[in-house]
Amino acid sequence: MELIDDEGRLFGRVNVIDALVVLLIAAVVVAGAAFVFADDPEPAPTPETDTTYATLDVGTVSPYIVDTIEEGDTFSPDGASTLRITDVHLTPQGEDTRVVLRVALEGELNGQESLIYGGAPPRLGRALDITTDRYQISGQLRAVGESDALTTEQQRVLLSSQVDAATAADVTPGDEIRLSDRTVARIDNVTTYATSQSTQRQLLVEATLTAHRQQDRLRFGGNPIRRGQTVTLPTSEYILDGQIEQVGGDVELGATTTRTVTLRMEEVREDFADAIEPGMVERTGDTTVARVTGVETEPSHIIATGDDGSVNVVDHPVNREVTITADLQLRETPSGLTFKGDQIRQGSTVTLDLGTVTVEATVVSVER
Repeated sequence: MELIDDEGRLFGRVNVIDALVVLLIAAVVVAGAAFVFADDPEPAPTPETDTTYATLDVGTVSPYIVDTIEEGDTFSPDGASTLRITDVHLTPQGEDTRVVLRVALEGELNGQESLIYGGAPPRLGRALDITTDRYQISGQLRAVGESDALTTEQQRVLLSSQVDAATAADVTPGDEIRLSDRTVARIDNVTTYATSQSTQRQLLVEATLTAHRQQDRLRFGGNPIRRGQTVTLPTSEYILDGQIEQVGGDVELGATTTRTVTLRMEEVREDFADAIEPGMVERTGDTTVARVTGVETEPSHIIATGDDGSVNVVDHPVNREVTITADLQLRETPSGLTFKGDQIRQGSTVTLDLGTVTVEATVVSVER
């Protein structure tokens, strides 16, 4: 029997076209059944995430931006990473404010169990941006760890500063240095001294700084807290730029010693020399910082050479040389004795405000 006869029937019974239609329908039914009864595909694995904390040094920022930075602010550089500010530390630096942030970084873990934030691990030195609807800033990663808060400490320092008389009058114990409603430093005590210039004053200031510990060093205003470093303390009434004379330890201004110091002035007018008398004192408030105990005056000398080459020494008719003995209130510091904030040693210059006269003299000796 032929497979397909002359009339197009399969095995002489079924039309070929009808058979194809039946086969097509059967294939569709089988495929549908396979789809219905097939096992559901396994969902893609959810990426594992983790959170780490990092210190972000933003540097100096204008005050109007600083006022908008708050704990809880968030930023997402992509769909897989999130940054959240957990702590804010502010210090004055020049006319701006230095900002250091502690941030929580959330991201996916790669095959080496390393957190990926914004496409890369949070390596030290890496720059990170923070953009919100209020501000946009950028900083560098300085440390990575498990704490959500910055390490800060209260550090007492002794500062010296020369300021104008009006500013000196404004600096008062209890003054607070505040940035964006945060107290970052406090004036604990202050002593004011006269200088050789009537409009200038020398200040010694005890202050407490809220410092940030970074790489085992305390920093304030971006700089390490150490002797010789300058810090800026701005208030609404004044801006005090002071040099650190002492860090920690006994920085109380009352830790003083009284020494007898010999002073000398040369080429002084006779009327000025006669105005200096034993018993004269310089006071700061109720404290006597200098008392003149002795004054010796002798004429200055004029050396003249004659026509024959001879040398003649004669007394000056007006000018005098004055030797003053005074008891001075000195402070002992790691760098040596100081008087009114300045180091005192043989050859240095001191200024005494004795009320009716101001003396500027050279140190000849300091009693041990």
